[in-house]
Amino acid sequence: MTAVYACVRILAESIASLPLHVFRRGENGDRIKATDHPLYYLLHDAPNEEMTSHVWRETMMTHLLLYGNAFSQILRNGRGEIVGLYPLLPNKMSVERDEKGQLFYRYLRTNDEPSMEGNTVILLPETVLHIPGLSFDGLVGMSPIAASRNAIGLSIAAEEYGSKFLANGAAPVGTLEYPGVIKDVSKVRESWNAMYGGTGNVGKVAILEEGLHFNPISMSPQDSQLLETRQYQLTEIARIFRIPPHMLQDLSRATFNNIEQMSLDFVIYSLMPWLSRWEQSMAKSLLSRDERRQYEIRFNVDGLLRGDYKTRMEGYAVGINNGFLCPNDVRRLENLDLIPSEKGGDNFLIQGAMIKLEDAGIYAKSPSGGKLQGGGT
Repeated sequence: MTAVYACVRILAESIASLPLHVFRRGENGDRIKATDHPLYYLLHDAPNEEMTSHVWRETMMTHLLLYGNAFSQILRNGRGEIVGLYPLLPNKMSVERDEKGQLFYRYLRTNDEPSMEGNTVILLPETVLHIPGLSFDGLVGMSPIAASRNAIGLSIAAEEYGSKFLANGAAPVGTLEYPGVIKDVSKVRESWNAMYGGTGNVGKVAILEEGLHFNPISMSPQDSQLLETRQYQLTEIARIFRIPPHMLQDLSRATFNNIEQMSLDFVIYSLMPWLSRWEQSMAKSLLSRDERRQYEIRFNVDGLLRGDYKTRMEGYAVGINNGFLCPNDVRRLENLDLIPSEKGGDNFLIQGAMIKLEDAGIYAKSPSGGKLQGGGT
């Protein structure tokens, strides 16, 4: 189904394209990029020697959307540091408990999997990064495809019907009526189909002899509401993955005024829940308990929430005029060259006319009659 493929591709590519950083928490609550942490390079650049971070995240997100779970094997060196993350196929993985109730992962190995021996491998939880989707038990995610198989199946059926209808040259199915007795019915049928069936025979004029009469009996696509069904199923699949219809090239209800808002809704209500699953699962599996007190793993979605140029400039102006943004803060967000500090690029500014409410009129009541030192008023 092209709609399912499009939804999976939109979500997978969106998450793979976002900047992913490891941050160190500062004393004042600020966050500093922890570029010296071993995980920073793995998550930001290349989790293993065969994949970039974009490809790894895209692959993991595709597994998560189609199977409801995403797994990666965690490789460590002799000092316990993580040196590699390799995705594992979710349809070959099962999550189980031993006789003591401890979790473990049973993986059916294939020849292209690294660092594994034997057909079945038992993996401990500390060696697996597991990102589950929507779940009933909190351990194993549920596949959106399996949960919505009826809706997707109806879409496939409508697509197959349309394909067969057009493959038949969009010609209606019917009966051939003959006033006499036909000795070889199959021969007449095959002859008719060979002469007038299929896309290669579209437009041919049928010549009926000896009282032969053709009676169409099938409904037209309009009568069977084929187009309306396919349009509704597109919306239905978009609803399953929570994708705005305009991102699937369905612009029937899109306007210039609401597309930007729908795009923001996509970030807030579609991407953010998935990003939260990613961030918390990575922190749990890739950071130790002590490290989680100092470090955090975060996606940066600021670029998707910036809005259009006019809206961004108005927001920046408010930030600079009220003193919580400096010019260089704005230029960093817009990927512009910074203004040197000696020229005021890092200065925080406020409007000079702004004073406290209790100080209003203080100069008018002064003995100088409202005149300031230096001749000003």
